[in-house]
Amino acid sequence: MNRIRMFAAVSVILPAAAALSWPTQRWLLAVFLAWTAAAAVLWNRSLAREQARRLEVLERSLQQTAIATLNHHRHDWMNDLQIIFGYIRMGKTDKTIQCVEQIKERMTSESKIAKLGVPSLVMFLQSFRTRTNSMIIDMDIEGEVNLAELLPEKERAANAIIELIQAYRSAAASGSGDASRLLMDLSMDGKKLQLSFHFDGILQSSSDWKSNCERALQGSPLQVADADYGKGMLMLEAQLGT
Repeated sequence: MNRIRMFAAVSVILPAAAALSWPTQRWLLAVFLAWTAAAAVLWNRSLAREQARRLEVLERSLQQTAIATLNHHRHDWMNDLQIIFGYIRMGKTDKTIQCVEQIKERMTSESKIAKLGVPSLVMFLQSFRTRTNSMIIDMDIEGEVNLAELLPEKERAANAIIELIQAYRSAAASGSGDASRLLMDLSMDGKKLQLSFHFDGILQSSSDWKSNCERALQGSPLQVADADYGKGMLMLEAQLGT
């Protein structure tokens, strides 16, 4: 508890005790009520300042994440342009076309991620490359999937996906050369949403990873349909909203 709010709460004890000890002294009751009102004002102001500071920290964090993400995308675009320019100068038309097709596929994938409908999940996925170098996410979305329209509990589903990815990242062995890859496939099958995770890398502790995954799925509309905890494979499904 904030020190100011603790002081406000504790300071009420003395006038309260005095008012209870001498109930016939009305002036003590008046002092108690005035003191309580002043303590309440102090408490609310302290709480408001603390909330304002938290919002300021959160806003600054979001701004820094957005800037880092934009810088990362700008860096990728510069690399792509340099590669394309190099192929053009060497007259390698087939390589140029192949590079442009790869860029097109990446743009299509990022566009599908942006249309998932839950801002927290979209921001997390699009900024993931700026968070770590130990794991890369390859996400394949079949068609256009909008979780906000398909799932009544979209926030819980999004939080579960984020925590599952974090569980993989925490369990990914570091210092083994190339970055691990997490392959994610998202699709719809009739009245079900299907999401699969396939881990290409080494899990430091499959038991810890399993526990973290189970914790992430608690209270989530996503349910385990199949799993191979030894290989880091997880298949989930959720009933779509009507």
